[in-house]
Amino acid sequence: MSRFDDKSYYVNRELSWLMFDERVLGEATDTGNPLMERLKFLSITASNLDEFFMVRVASLIDMQHAGYNKKDIAGMTTDQQLSAISAKTHELVDTQYFVLMRTLLPLMEAYGIRLITRHEDLSELECEYVDRYFEEEVYPVLTPMAVDSSRPFPLVRNQTLNIGALIGKKGEESRDFATVQVPGGLDRIVEIKIDRVDPQSGENPSAGLRTFILLEEVIERNMQKLFLNYDVFCAYPYRIMRNADLTIDEEEAADLLKEIEKQIKRRQWGEVIRLEVADDIDPGLMEILKKELSVREDSIYRIPGPIDLTFLMKMYSLPGFESLKRDGHVPAPVREIHDGNDIFEAIRSHDILMHHPYQTFDPVIDFVKSAAKDPDVLAIKQTLYRVSGNSPIIAALAEAAENGKQVTVLVELKARFDEEHNIVWARKLEKSGCHVIYGLVGLKTHCKITLVVRREDDGIRRYVHLGTGNYNDSTAKLYTDLGLLTCAEQIGEDATAVFNMLSGYSEPLYWNRLSLAPLWLKDRFLHLIEREERNALEGKRSHIVAKVNSICDREVIRALYSASCAGVKIELIVRGICCLKPGIKGVSENITVRSIVGDFLEHSRIFYFENAGNSEVYCGSSDWMPRNLQRRVEIMFPILDEKLKERVIYILETLLADTVKARIELPDGTYERLDKRGRELICAQEEFIKEADGLVDRPDPVENSRVFIPIV
Repeated sequence: MSRFDDKSYYVNRELSWLMFDERVLGEATDTGNPLMERLKFLSITASNLDEFFMVRVASLIDMQHAGYNKKDIAGMTTDQQLSAISAKTHELVDTQYFVLMRTLLPLMEAYGIRLITRHEDLSELECEYVDRYFEEEVYPVLTPMAVDSSRPFPLVRNQTLNIGALIGKKGEESRDFATVQVPGGLDRIVEIKIDRVDPQSGENPSAGLRTFILLEEVIERNMQKLFLNYDVFCAYPYRIMRNADLTIDEEEAADLLKEIEKQIKRRQWGEVIRLEVADDIDPGLMEILKKELSVREDSIYRIPGPIDLTFLMKMYSLPGFESLKRDGHVPAPVREIHDGNDIFEAIRSHDILMHHPYQTFDPVIDFVKSAAKDPDVLAIKQTLYRVSGNSPIIAALAEAAENGKQVTVLVELKARFDEEHNIVWARKLEKSGCHVIYGLVGLKTHCKITLVVRREDDGIRRYVHLGTGNYNDSTAKLYTDLGLLTCAEQIGEDATAVFNMLSGYSEPLYWNRLSLAPLWLKDRFLHLIEREERNALEGKRSHIVAKVNSICDREVIRALYSASCAGVKIELIVRGICCLKPGIKGVSENITVRSIVGDFLEHSRIFYFENAGNSEVYCGSSDWMPRNLQRRVEIMFPILDEKLKERVIYILETLLADTVKARIELPDGTYERLDKRGRELICAQEEFIKEADGLVDRPDPVENSRVFIPIV
């Protein structure tokens, strides 16, 4: 047993994730953020929580049903985790609605934006407008469903907003249940536009205001029109969340694509794991929902406001509120690649590092587009995990195949919640003549790699793109990631080996530069950490800086604890889950952990190892999680060019210097904002924007310097 096995040294994974969502919620309360940005962050917390329930909570409930009660890294059983999650999520939801109802809605009114959350608050003129809108735009779309002896309780679809009602025949006391789904095809936010004076007040209620009401309130107000021969005793909105975690036996599936299509449909029948209802719902209606949906009491959330706050993202996107948003950043050009120049020539001259979204993602798209058109390109091979809705990369790959090039694409069908999307792309690519691999049995292919094989005057040359983020031109404007374009011979050889493995060949005899999971990436990380530990014990320079999305692998954490005890300075930048606790005496005194939550989602994975003065810098697609290191195909690649290495070090330095958006993890696993007193105010993301836009000069790297010098 390791001396680092004490459960008090670790944070439960799920509770750590909920603390991350709290940090996102903190941006909604931050008065330094413009109003619309605060609404956006509140919306993000809601969509985060939805996915957390459908996947993580669902997985724990499956374990509970199976009687699996093995303790986690923090010593918690499945039952204990579910109990703690329930308490924490109820607390988080209460905070979400306190922020919305008590802070943001009044602030919106102060800025001339009125959101009506109860149809009873409508004025007479507003009622006329809403009723007319219902009859003309909404009524034809609705399908009211009553439940009685001849009509069973209907299927309530996952994540849909519905209105439940108790109805009875005219003059009768008996009450039956009825429900209507709020149509997802209609705008949930309805703007009320009044162009005349209210006869009661003598004023135009819309003067100086933009007034909105939610679609469910429009429907609830007009429920009587849906059940003309009945009395509607009450009507309240509700929403359910179902278990959406797919269970696929890949060994038995004759056709993985068809099996995944079948499982996607089953999501609508999954067990109800969360029920949101209006906090003042009729008790009789509540009992019917609870019984028919077979939902536990601790899975019911009584909501004191609009259910499903993801609508706030649509509010954020409405035109006319630009003054209440932060100025949008337009990604800057990549200086090494000029418009109209040959991208292959640029890569031949030197490796090119791109920092998204501060720099444009266009060179990555152009890399594939140019390869598709170039008569000297013989083959293109690429992995795709998540792509955009109208992906130019998919179009370029299809064009390449139609141009007679050999195109091999691994489309990961098991990318969660993108399965249906990826099935469409896989079929389109196949029809174009691409060789499509659906993924590997038992593994998700999460690495980001493109290989272009080109015939040139001096022979065959391989060009490679490696990245920390998806080939998605939409999220590349929102997520921070690094990408490398290179034609280094050893990386090209490794890239060929990667695709040969993915298409069915065995592992090569040796690897040059790339480290792969699940083969030996974890061992590589452990070796690099242990090397720093040995250096510290021998009195040599040692230092580790790692930027990841999550840390929850027990062996990696143990190795970090051991290195800390040997005196290695370890600085971790962890956006989300962190099961490690820093600052524990005799365990992690030399470890610091910070989380940065800003306008862009911190997504890049960067690793720095001092190595006794001969520093090494790596980037990759993998976090320090068991799923990444053991159940996914991941790639870590080195930054070999000295100038590019110094640039990545500068990125880490700037992130460590952040005093505005950084939260620091305490020894008990909780987080607090950095104390700004006496410190220069530095927002790393703003610094990167200024640098990309040429507003500030990035310090030139010191020649031959491999010393990591923090800014602070």
